[in-house]
Amino acid sequence: MGGLAVVGGGKIGEALLSGLVRQGGGAGIVVVERSVTRAAELAGRYGIGTADLAGAAAGARVLLLAVKPQDIDGLLVQLAPHVGPQHLVVSVAAGVPTSRLEAALPTGTPVVRVMPNTPALVDEGMSVLSAGRYAAEAHLDEAEALLSPVGQVRRVPESQQDAVTALSGSGPAYFFYLVEAMIDAGILLGLPRDLAADLIVQTALGAAVMLRDSGEHPVRLREAVTSPGGTTIAAVRELERHGVRAALIAAIEAAHDRSVQLGRSAT
Repeated sequence: MGGLAVVGGGKIGEALLSGLVRQGGGAGIVVVERSVTRAAELAGRYGIGTADLAGAAAGARVLLLAVKPQDIDGLLVQLAPHVGPQHLVVSVAAGVPTSRLEAALPTGTPVVRVMPNTPALVDEGMSVLSAGRYAAEAHLDEAEALLSPVGQVRRVPESQQDAVTALSGSGPAYFFYLVEAMIDAGILLGLPRDLAADLIVQTALGAAVMLRDSGEHPVRLREAVTSPGGTTIAAVRELERHGVRAALIAAIEAAHDRSVQLGRSAT
């Protein structure tokens, strides 16, 4: 028994699925989706098969659970009769601890918890792994090999996963929000929307590459753009005056707290 079953065809499920297909083709991959229409759509788009839960577990050793946290308990009830220690269950359900998954599955079923994010759609995702009670190093290696084609992979103790969810899992939305506000500012200053968007998106991309490749602390990079008495320091002063830094920290803390709540919702 080999192969991979992606259980759940929502945004994050499709993001991971599309990257995996781009990197290695669709052979050996099936999708499980309760909406027949959505299942057919994904199968046609990516050249993969479809299956129900029983069929997926019979044919695939690795099951990637990509459903919403509020749907995970019902899914586990349906899945439990069909899996066991011979499988590897990889869950990307935000906030759901491995202990909750293991309690619903047969004893000894290896579980790896993952917090991915949507840039997996463009092979620039950030996936963070944590092992459950029955997952060995080899299972983590397998999960990492599964996810590395769609971006970077890190391993952390599970106690850090709620913080990871708040930072990188939800993180793309913060950047989209910031870019949206900057585009609006460009429009306010008289630029056409398309031009403002081009300016900001390329600036964001360039800044991200500099952060990744330069090895410099963000403060050093910001200071390099901030001339005495210039335009940048005037803007930074306004950001500080309006409490943008504090608001961002509070927002990420709120995301962390919500992740904790999701993990406890069925306990």
